[in-house]
Amino acid sequence: QVQLVESGGGLVQAGGSLRLSCSASGLPFSSYTMGWFRQAPGKEHEAVAVIIWRGENTYYSDSVKGRFTISRDNAKNTVYLQMNSLKPEDTAVYYCAGRYQLRNEFTVESRYNYWGQGTQVTVSS
Repeated sequence: QVQLVESGGGLVQAGGSLRLSCSASGLPFSSYTMGWFRQAPGKEHEAVAVIIWRGENTYYSDSVKGRFTISRDNAKNTVYLQMNSLKPEDTAVYYCAGRYQLRNEFTVESRYNYWGQGTQVTVSS
């Protein structure tokens, strides 16, 4: 049974930092492209950051580029999202998602077949 479990969300002041973790089980993690998506109230899912399954390429949305960093530790079956210089507009539920050897359309949520339950990030002004 595949499970993705996010942790690390919370309440932080603008300008602060948080590190999200997504622990995976039941799948060959090193062969999975992993993405972080977020959904704010009244808004669509947004692909925030993606790390390709070989870990050689990453993607960031323009809204987080330069502030967020995605990384993975295949030995721990975990993907991370380090979020710095947080802004109130970063407030959302953050989800991790995975798809086996995904290399194309990796910002499209329908391309992912495994999802975590989400973790709330709230940034106060």
